[in-house]
Amino acid sequence: MKASDLMIKALEREGVRYIFGVPGEENIDLLESIRTSSIELILTRHEQGAGFMAATYGRLTGQPGVCLSTLGPGATNLVTPAAYAQLGAMPMLMITGQKPIKKSKQGRFQIIDVVDLMQPVTKFARQIVDGNMIAPLVREAMRLAIEERPGAVHLELPEDVAREDTDGEILDPVGSLRPNASERAIDEAISMIEQARHPLLLIGAGANRKNTSRVLTEFVERTGIPFVNTQMGKGVIDERSPHFIGTAALSADDFVHDAIEQADLIINVGHDVIEKPPFFMRSGGSQVIHVNFQAAEVDEVYFPQLNVVGDIDSTMERLASGIQDRSRWDFECFDRIREHLETRLARYFSDTRFPMLPQRLVHQLRERLDENAIVALDNGVYKIWFARNYKAYRRNTLLLDNALASMGAGLPSAMMAKMLNPERQVVAVCGDGGFMMNSQELETAVRLKLDLTVIVLNDGAYGMIEWKQTDLGFERFGLQYGNPDFVRYAESYGARGFRPESDQDFGRILSTCLDTPGVKLIDLPVDYSLNHPILNELIKSQDGHLAREC
Repeated sequence: MKASDLMIKALEREGVRYIFGVPGEENIDLLESIRTSSIELILTRHEQGAGFMAATYGRLTGQPGVCLSTLGPGATNLVTPAAYAQLGAMPMLMITGQKPIKKSKQGRFQIIDVVDLMQPVTKFARQIVDGNMIAPLVREAMRLAIEERPGAVHLELPEDVAREDTDGEILDPVGSLRPNASERAIDEAISMIEQARHPLLLIGAGANRKNTSRVLTEFVERTGIPFVNTQMGKGVIDERSPHFIGTAALSADDFVHDAIEQADLIINVGHDVIEKPPFFMRSGGSQVIHVNFQAAEVDEVYFPQLNVVGDIDSTMERLASGIQDRSRWDFECFDRIREHLETRLARYFSDTRFPMLPQRLVHQLRERLDENAIVALDNGVYKIWFARNYKAYRRNTLLLDNALASMGAGLPSAMMAKMLNPERQVVAVCGDGGFMMNSQELETAVRLKLDLTVIVLNDGAYGMIEWKQTDLGFERFGLQYGNPDFVRYAESYGARGFRPESDQDFGRILSTCLDTPGVKLIDLPVDYSLNHPILNELIKSQDGHLAREC
């Protein structure tokens, strides 16, 4: 069997459905092997788009998404998606080509050490030097990509190795059981929870796994303990729950931090140091129980009193069934904070000024989208408004990245979400800066005949950095740019383009887009004038916050 055929058969055995990428001369044998396989090649217009799609496949399915590039510039274009998957705990396998390694006639043309380049941003990176090693290396790469903490892996397949004959055998995937936390840790955690007066559950990125959503929902329903979440923990528990207080979209000083500061015990489930810290620990402050697959990485702002290390699902089930004494608990302060927070966040929901406030956009989308609709965000200051104001009813229905926080991922992520969920509404929300970084993938979306709505927030500047400039008292500088006519731009790819002229017009256009097949783009003027007075001034003052004592 040819080595490239063996590699594709090994991927088939692993359950791979798609390979995303831009092939090159060094991938020709592998390309031919894909052509005759059950795996569908999704040709993208840039390797970065392919990598973001593969990472999002991993995020949504729990199985590694696979992407492909050639050597040199193709491989370097995958570095950002590799870091995106690695920091975001998304299982992904990258396959890159290489010149022949046993006999070369082109010197060093296009050759860089891709394996060495990938080492810092992956869990595993290897060059395949022998076709007989393909099956075990594929199996090992896939195993590592999935295992906690999930992430990116990389295999380099040189042109001459791909072409050689091999007698290697395909290996079957092998399941593994996650270890459970010790009885001693569970007992100590139960004791701490029972002794607390104001226990609070905090859900982080590591809790955003398939079964954990059900288990955490049952924990909250059985105990009644209120919960908050981080940006990447949104939707793990339905945020319509009467026990939901809010999302920690900022590191500190936001309204939701009133609740965090009032808690005398924080049950921190799935804390991931990649995310901005949802609270800062201090001596004499709240006690913290760290529940995760790994022990806490201790630093100056996070040093939990107890690590409960093991499978999160099992841990939370055992805690819920073990807690008996609830006589000391008092959640009155959390109830008042919840009501106060709801009032504050809804303040601008009915503001119909145009250009549109991001708070109004959030409200419009939540009102008009189905319960299981998916909103994929790019990276920009609007992400904070969505994290604070958009209630996610299910896990992975608000796709945002608060790990690498890379621009350019919003459109490819939405495309992948739609491919996996063709029956669900999918909307990409992108700033004009982030959208233009991978806007060429509109052609891919049109070619794939996706039913997708893309909203481009048009302010002609890198708004996130402009907000930071204002906070520091600096003049606006170096962040403004010009945009193409986004309506005509979308139409040039075969999509439909719209430009609303009022709040009411946007509502009508949004309904049309959601009810119409094909790729649609809405060029939406956005008003960020409240970013500074709210996010920099109001929430850092005492105005609007409840008393610091329950």
